[in-house]
Amino acid sequence: MPKQISNTRTSMSTSNRSSSPSNVNTSVMNENEVKFKIASSYCKLKETREALIEMEGIPAKARNLQMNLLLGRLYRITKHNRSAIACYKDCLRHCPYIFEAITALAELGCSAKDIVSLFPQTPMRSGRPLSDCLDSSRWLQRYVEAFCCIASNDYTGGLEVFTELLQRFPNNVHILLEVAKVEAVIGKNDDAIMNFEKARSIDPYVVTYMDEPEVSVALSVLWETKDDRRALTYAEKSIQVDERHVPGYIVKGYLLLATNRPEAAVAAFRGAQELRPDLRSYQGLVRSYLALSKLKEALSAARDFVKAMPHSAKATKLVGDVYASHSGSRDKAKKYYESALRLEPGFLEAALALAELHKVEGRLDDALSLLSRYLKDCTDDSLHVKLAQVYATKNMLQAALSHYQSALRLNPQNEAAKKGLERLEKQMKGLDPDAPEDDEENDVDDADIDQDD
Repeated sequence: MPKQISNTRTSMSTSNRSSSPSNVNTSVMNENEVKFKIASSYCKLKETREALIEMEGIPAKARNLQMNLLLGRLYRITKHNRSAIACYKDCLRHCPYIFEAITALAELGCSAKDIVSLFPQTPMRSGRPLSDCLDSSRWLQRYVEAFCCIASNDYTGGLEVFTELLQRFPNNVHILLEVAKVEAVIGKNDDAIMNFEKARSIDPYVVTYMDEPEVSVALSVLWETKDDRRALTYAEKSIQVDERHVPGYIVKGYLLLATNRPEAAVAAFRGAQELRPDLRSYQGLVRSYLALSKLKEALSAARDFVKAMPHSAKATKLVGDVYASHSGSRDKAKKYYESALRLEPGFLEAALALAELHKVEGRLDDALSLLSRYLKDCTDDSLHVKLAQVYATKNMLQAALSHYQSALRLNPQNEAAKKGLERLEKQMKGLDPDAPEDDEENDVDDADIDQDD
């Protein structure tokens, strides 16, 4: 109990008053260690406020590296960012190899130059500064630059630096994992899988970043196809276990969207953004606002995404999605989709969105010309579905049939292909696909009811 602990501390300090000065110093040091261990225990119990009180009771000059790290984490959790930055900076002044501190400072908005300036500059025995002796290729400084790029959403720049570091350290598991993580974020899934597998071949027990959804989120995704309510329960459980678990908020947001609760989805995506803004949280937030018909808020969120990632085709495409949702601003949507394709010519999602815009406005030949460019190198079922829809609209039913069948061969569970094929078969039989189906059983039941009456 806190009262007993405080009494114990008093007796510790009292018993040492008659001791030598060195014993007094030892007792003070021990008391700080006790506070640190109490704070660590509070952290395990998720009692952040109590842990912070204990840690703030340790004088700044008495804090060692572990203490500064823990205090930095606590300040981040309680959103005292300036205090967190000060703690992490103290960590790097002690030792430049504290990667947790480097990552945290980058995420808190510090520049690479500011972080590198913290590294100790004590001359070595050779007379050269430590920064010159770290490595001839300045690998640590490049490492800092990579994390600052990623923290500012410049994933391409970060990936370039990490790839450079990987050439310097080809079998380094840590760098392999960082490269794979960034590749997964920007949609290079095949490359990400290859690098994750390479990391596993070096260390078969590593699962870092490969289990990002973790148990609760994985269960949530599993149950999404069976029971939305149970899926949502698991997503919420992941947040209860770790209130800073970004994937939990994102999965929760998309589940709320799927169950037609866009207002609650906005709160979930906002929670993810406060912790770590990224592509998924921005996309979810925009879709939630569109579901609420809040075009102004959706456009504001999409533009914030473009500011955060000015060279991102996905961010540019998201602004186009907002404009495309309103018939009066489709010309603006077209410009943004075309801009996204200039930034990333192979960006299929932007091509599909632009083709849909062409189809809606009757430019069917333009849609077919655009989509046909991707057929050679793409094996995506959604491309075949979109081609089938355009061909069906153009009344080229045999071509539409061929593409629906191709889509289902690639993905037998594609619901859009199933529904499109069912509709197309009615058209090919000369039936109206929009006509309501006659239900013979209901007619019989109605007749029986009339006889009873």
